[in-house]
Order: sequence, then structure tokens, then C-alpha cells
Amino acid sequence: QVQLVESGGGLVQAGGSLRLSCVASGNIFTINDMGWYRQAAEKQRELVARITYDGSTNYAEGVKGRFTISRDSAKNTVYLQMNSLKPEDTAVYYCKFRLLSGIRWDDYWGQGTQVAVSS
Repeated sequence: QVQLVESGGGLVQAGGSLRLSCVASGNIFTINDMGWYRQAAEKQRELVARITYDGSTNYAEGVKGRFTISRDSAKNTVYLQMNSLKPEDTAVYYCKFRLLSGIRWDDYWGQGTQVAVSS
């Protein structure tokens, strides 16, 4: 059984910063991609940033230059450093790992952490 737990969300003023963390635990053999997604009210969930097993990254256009994704594979952890936050960044942020547990590759999601940016 695999569990992902996010932390680091909260309320911040526009221009401020937050750092999200997501750690996976359980029966994990190896983790491939790690990613952060977000879902604002009445909108579809969207990719924010993704990092592959070898450290390659890609970002949504709206967060380039402001957000940085990183990973600590030894700790099964992914981070999202969010700077220069804007009200439009307000959403529930979810992490997603593609990992090998037992003999299956599957996608696993965290429960989400709320980020609210006030103007």
C-alpha cells in the first residue's frame, strides 16, 4: 500500500512564497515521474510542474520563472517552491507520483493541500 502526503499549503499575500512538500511511503520499489497539479474552484485539474527520474523538468506557462520543482529520490519526496505568488495561483495543489509498487506501475495521488493567495 502506498500513501502520498502533501504539506506546506496555506494563506499568503500576493508576492509571497510557499514551499510545498510531498512524501510517499509504503511498498515502493522505485519512482519515475513526480508532479504537482492544481485545481481551482470550478476548473479542471491542471499540470503545474513535473520532474522525471533523471531530473528533467517542465512547467505550465503561467508558473515559469516563479515556481521550481525539485526532488529528493532518497527520501521519496518532491518539492514545489512557489515565489511571486499571484491570486490566480489559488487552488488545491496535488502531487502525483508514477511509481513501481510490487510488480505494477501506477499513478498515485496525494490528498491535496490548499493554497490561497490574497490580493
